[in-house]
Amino acid sequence: MAKSLSQFVCQSCGAVSSKWAGRCDNCGEWNTIIEESAPTPLSGAKGASLPKGRPSRLVGLKGESAAPARIETGIAELDRVAGGGFVPGSGVLIGGDPGIGKSTLLLQAMAALANRGRRVIYVSGEEAIAQVRLRAERLGIAETSVLLAAETNAADIVATLSEDEPPAIAVIDSIQTVWSPNIDAAPGTVSQLKAGSEALIRFAKQKGTTILLVGHVTKDGQIAGPKVIEHMVDTVLYFEGDRGHQYRILRAVKNRFGPTDEIGVFEMSDGGLKEVANPSRLFMGSGEHPTPGSAVFAGVEGTRPLLIEVQALVSPSPFGNPRRTVVGWDANRLAMVLAVLEARAGVTIGNHDVYLNVAGGLKVKETAADLAVAAALLSSLTGTIVPHGTTIFGEIALSGAIRPVSLAEARVKEAQKLGLKEAVTAARPELSCPKGFRIKPLETIADLVAWAAAQPKGLARIA
Repeated sequence: MAKSLSQFVCQSCGAVSSKWAGRCDNCGEWNTIIEESAPTPLSGAKGASLPKGRPSRLVGLKGESAAPARIETGIAELDRVAGGGFVPGSGVLIGGDPGIGKSTLLLQAMAALANRGRRVIYVSGEEAIAQVRLRAERLGIAETSVLLAAETNAADIVATLSEDEPPAIAVIDSIQTVWSPNIDAAPGTVSQLKAGSEALIRFAKQKGTTILLVGHVTKDGQIAGPKVIEHMVDTVLYFEGDRGHQYRILRAVKNRFGPTDEIGVFEMSDGGLKEVANPSRLFMGSGEHPTPGSAVFAGVEGTRPLLIEVQALVSPSPFGNPRRTVVGWDANRLAMVLAVLEARAGVTIGNHDVYLNVAGGLKVKETAADLAVAAALLSSLTGTIVPHGTTIFGEIALSGAIRPVSLAEARVKEAQKLGLKEAVTAARPELSCPKGFRIKPLETIADLVAWAAAQPKGLARIA
């Protein structure tokens, strides 16, 4: 009798080893290695080769290709993140923390598509039909023609989707519950995730159905399972936010049919998720009572300009090792800005505790936020106030020079649209200034220090 083959696979990174170990040598995670059945070889012969194939037709780069059609859900923020709507035949992976609102958003999107006459199917692997119906009643969409199924067998799911007319969009909630009868492993393991995702994506390509896969995330915020699943799908979306906070951010980190790092902003309410029409108002704050340590940064997320409030608190440290606490920005970037301020502008700040926060729960990755962070730090340190109606953006070099950033015109237009009057940024002669708007050009970080020192004092600081 032939001996069954097995292998040991890390459920965190997908690394394969020949024996079990308590800690994965590839990713360093503990207790993630599970024994699974090894894939069947092509043949029993040693050194077996692939069967003979047929050559494919080769074409040149030049040629006309029709733009992919889009399926618009009618939820503008979701369509924006997807690149204008979902492309038929594509695979979309949506990840997020438990309870963040993934199922709620997708159920609302399916209801909106059903109201537009689309055939949509929602396959639940975690909840019973009765539970999904209760959510639909709470959201006020129970009367829509969304088709429901509770199934986890990959073969049965494909058979259900193939019955009658293929749906325009099908939601699989979640991919971690899907299992294939051909794989001798538990649901949620690397082998089952690969097999289930491959079968569903193959169906999508053949039938033109858009498959939306809901994915669990690890404690680090990454989608659970091997990275190969993110490579297999066409679009990867992350649903971010704090369950104790009412705002949610949908972010595209991969999109073969649209821009990446695009965001959509939603507000969680009793009636489900609602779109936030003007996110800049949310992230910028009211600004009616300006205080030291606050600056408005003109950022760009994907193609969308956003005004974001950056808050800083600088206070003398009673200990020998000053604290550096950062929320919503890169801690290493903050350390660099502090070093440049001290080395290039003579600002004594290294012996102070520094707390930095990006308002609204947004995570900023742009280097263009350097200048706004430096302005907020200087404002808190000196007790001055950044003037109301001023936005700041620019990149700080290690030499202390302030570099221009991309999409400066779009940032300025967004600021003017929201009633701001001035932008402090890098000197850039070709940057056009709208009527009634001022641009304060800066060459070096020393110019920013001089500008901040000339601003009015705010609340009295405690020495």
